[in-house]
Amino acid sequence: MQIAAAPVLHAPLMGWLTPASAAAAPLRARVRPGDADWPAEALWQQLGAQVGDALITPRPPFAGCQAAPASTDCAQFFKSLKNPYVLGDDPALTQTLGWVDAWTSATSARAVAARRTADVVAAVDFARNHRLRLVVKGGGHSYQGTSNASDSLLVWTRAMNQVVLHDAFVAQGCAGRAAPVRAVSVGAGALWSQVYDAVTTRGGGYVQGGGCMTVGVAGLVQSGGFGSFSKAYGLASGSLLEAEVVTADGAVRIANACSEPELFWGLKGGGGSSLGVVTRLTLRVHELPERFGAVNIVIKAASAGAYRRLIARMVDFYASALHNPNWGEQIRFRPDDSLRISMVFQGLDRSQAVDTWQPFIDAVEAARSDYTIEFSPLRIVSTSAREFWAPTLVKRTFGFISSDDRPGAPPGNVFWPGDQGQAGQVLHGYQSAWLPAALLEAQRRPALCDALFAASRHWGVSLHVNKGLAGAPAEAITAARDTAMNPAVLDAFALAISGAEGPPAFPGVAGREPDVERARRQATAIARAFDELRRLVPQPGSYLSESNYFEPDWQRAFWGSNYPRLRAAKDRYDPEGLFFVHHGVGSERWSADGFTPLAS
Repeated sequence: MQIAAAPVLHAPLMGWLTPASAAAAPLRARVRPGDADWPAEALWQQLGAQVGDALITPRPPFAGCQAAPASTDCAQFFKSLKNPYVLGDDPALTQTLGWVDAWTSATSARAVAARRTADVVAAVDFARNHRLRLVVKGGGHSYQGTSNASDSLLVWTRAMNQVVLHDAFVAQGCAGRAAPVRAVSVGAGALWSQVYDAVTTRGGGYVQGGGCMTVGVAGLVQSGGFGSFSKAYGLASGSLLEAEVVTADGAVRIANACSEPELFWGLKGGGGSSLGVVTRLTLRVHELPERFGAVNIVIKAASAGAYRRLIARMVDFYASALHNPNWGEQIRFRPDDSLRISMVFQGLDRSQAVDTWQPFIDAVEAARSDYTIEFSPLRIVSTSAREFWAPTLVKRTFGFISSDDRPGAPPGNVFWPGDQGQAGQVLHGYQSAWLPAALLEAQRRPALCDALFAASRHWGVSLHVNKGLAGAPAEAITAARDTAMNPAVLDAFALAISGAEGPPAFPGVAGREPDVERARRQATAIARAFDELRRLVPQPGSYLSESNYFEPDWQRAFWGSNYPRLRAAKDRYDPEGLFFVHHGVGSERWSADGFTPLAS
């Protein structure tokens, strides 16, 4: 199948700028409602004439609860915030409601609920011409709060969710230079649940996307993009073949390896909404393995000494048996002396997975006085890969998959039960660091185990082994090397993460406000845990989508040696800084809220 021809490109309004001349472009302060330069209503009506009823005024979602916090309606509203589809379907809500001492979900002054690329062009032109703070939201999953801002114009791409499969795709301008490949074109507002349904359940292929099904496709790809099986298939951005993007001058550009190559490179891991508004992406479709599966085990140690030995046994087992493309997801080290294994596998059947884990289980069971295995016998499940994301009756009945519980909700609105805890969360603290594979060498494992044990005395640490590409196939690493991601990911065996969060809460809603003191205590504990890991890796890289909001050295942490090249792309395509996000490329030129230019 093929999609319709690309739209005629919108001629650039500012002309072509070289990196040198673009970098010298002066920044202008943005305007807020009530300022003399805020657009008059007649100007908003002109925008409305261009986009029709796509121009909306979002309603502050918590106003009713602030006025009547004890009401039944308020209680029902807060209950609904645990449904990620409720959050995603409201332009004024975000999947994370805030981060204590960092940011709080805010409602834009106006929004363009874009249904086509021309709507995005109109919004970008309007924001540029009237010096508005522009925000872009698709899935709305940003931990950093980048998909919302008060006093802003929001470009909301949720309705741009078309998914079209191609049997033989060649990027525009690449005919004769690239072989046709199977691919999928995806609108910027699509969620991964929709893409997996089209590509895998119905199409029998595999596209590298996010593990959480309600994450937006465009934001994940632009941030690099890890999924459960990234150890086998690499980054989502590594599978990007082409993107349609609206840049700050209002031009609609087709970016791929043959056209706008620097823009294309920057979109692959440079961060969402820093270089433009992506309206469509085309991703490579890989061959689907026969089986996917999962391993879930909890082991409780009877003492701190036994726990330290268990950590060593787990690290040795990972290094010898699991550090390869077959395995992904998480190994968690908890302060209560428990080890929680939540892993997935591909390319193996259940019997092979059992054979892999049996030596580890046998060794733990041989020390019964030291350990209790909560899931025994070994809990391993396997399914047809084609049905892995399918919302089957069996999965619904036994709680393996959860559904949007609103009356009349589409049957494809599903999500993993384990991801429901993130819906409506308020973050208390969060840090991440890539751990190099050299730490798995025999002589360095004791130091790694000591650090993991010491960190767990302060707060839990999870090793996301699918979020480091060491051990992945050469093809996946080569593709990742040609992205803007911090090169540290290429040599990392895992991304270490510590985080804490509270339930849905909002300032000014009596009885449902964030627990600030608890949040600060937990953030301190997380910082102490990561101090232990930094003794091993003093200046680790970090994954920008899952990172510390307060990261002081964010340019190096997120992009390493790639940051100067990204800044050059930013200066070329957005010299006046229309696109601003917290700790995004070029954001050092602006105040924290993105409204005021800073002196050079």
